[in-house]
Amino acid sequence: MRSKKRGAGYGRENNRSDGFERSSGHSCSDLLIIGGGAAGMCAAFAARKMARSQGIGDEQFVITILERNSSVGAKIRISGGGRCNITHAGTVKDLLRKGFQRKVEQRFLRHALHAFSNEDVRAMLATCGVETAARDDGKVFPVSRNARDVLEAFQSMLLNAGVHLVAGERVTRAERLEEGFRVASEGREHTCRFLVLATGGVSYRQTGTTGDGLDIAISLGHSVVKPSPALAPIYLKPPPPPELVGVSLRGTGLRVQCSGTVVSRNGDVLITHKGVSGPACLSLSVDAALLLNSHGKGELTLDFFPDHSSEEVAVLLLRHGEAHGSQFIRKYLQAQQAIPSAMVPYVMLQAGIDRQEKWGSLTKKARRSLQRTLKDFSLGWLKSIPLDAGEVSAGGVALQEIHPGTMESRVCSDLFLCGELLDYTGEVGGFNLQAAFSTGWLAGSSIRYPVQA
Repeated sequence: MRSKKRGAGYGRENNRSDGFERSSGHSCSDLLIIGGGAAGMCAAFAARKMARSQGIGDEQFVITILERNSSVGAKIRISGGGRCNITHAGTVKDLLRKGFQRKVEQRFLRHALHAFSNEDVRAMLATCGVETAARDDGKVFPVSRNARDVLEAFQSMLLNAGVHLVAGERVTRAERLEEGFRVASEGREHTCRFLVLATGGVSYRQTGTTGDGLDIAISLGHSVVKPSPALAPIYLKPPPPPELVGVSLRGTGLRVQCSGTVVSRNGDVLITHKGVSGPACLSLSVDAALLLNSHGKGELTLDFFPDHSSEEVAVLLLRHGEAHGSQFIRKYLQAQQAIPSAMVPYVMLQAGIDRQEKWGSLTKKARRSLQRTLKDFSLGWLKSIPLDAGEVSAGGVALQEIHPGTMESRVCSDLFLCGELLDYTGEVGGFNLQAAFSTGWLAGSSIRYPVQA
């Protein structure tokens, strides 16, 4: 498509001082991006950078973002509890290995993470005066610990890139034309040569991610893996007793098991009034949700000694009992860093051991019961894993339908898809934001620019 030169006022009707537009009628763009989150904004940055590098002026290649919310970057604003866990430290290989469980995800995202890495994200923010630092656990935050600084930097970069931002405009449908696309929103009709879908998944619906992008992708020929919860709390029946609410466990094993199928994670766990949360739970939730959906049930258990086998724990208990016959068993349990004191009575109850029991009078059967309880302490049965409470959602547009080297659709040319809309799920720690940045950047930089007249 040969780009037509447009006047300086093109696409700028009803401008607002904050850089956002609200208008009616019709608009025409060379590149239209649906979704102003991390992926959508990075797609715009990359597209403008590539265009300028080829001598294509901003008015010769118009880029527009349609954002459903009143402002861009809703999830950036709430990321990391408002502190914004931007990305994760390490090499691209490290990020793929630590951040994504499935090999198919690792293979798919490898191209994008090399095209725009975690170091590229940090360098880009540094040019806007936002310095970042990595914690010991690898999580990267702005030094200010304020997500607003990151969001303001992104908004500034959008303005500098000459991107038209249309706020408060929900897209209702899109259709393929002979050349380009027609997109209908609640406010007006848009036509474009290239279309980027960056609408996010279906978690945190209050941020605008209600699955609109998935419906649009389906209408344009794509198939979708049914969305399911990810990085979400797990609710139990019955719920934990009030005495355990707020209890934190460090480095414990968390396991869901049903009908011989077991999924597990190791890490920190927080007991809540409805069930559990914390890093290990959030990581486990995607597998737990699939197990719950397929079996309709599942038991959640704790392993207080995840680094020791059952046999090793049995030996530890035997040797300690032989050496400390006069000690109360509860005193031994209270001294274990892996077992919060508030949980000791419940551990003994499940093991069937009286609180006044001493090691010297403990029977072999009771010791084995204690060993099993320490390795498989039941917290209860799965009640639900709420999709809307998840930081992200699993499922989305099938990865095999997307070119991993460009993010262009394999079934609809000139359509690019990126971010959480796709069927990948990162772990806790900045991996999902990084994947959004990277896939968005790769999509934007893969646009085939028209030859100028």
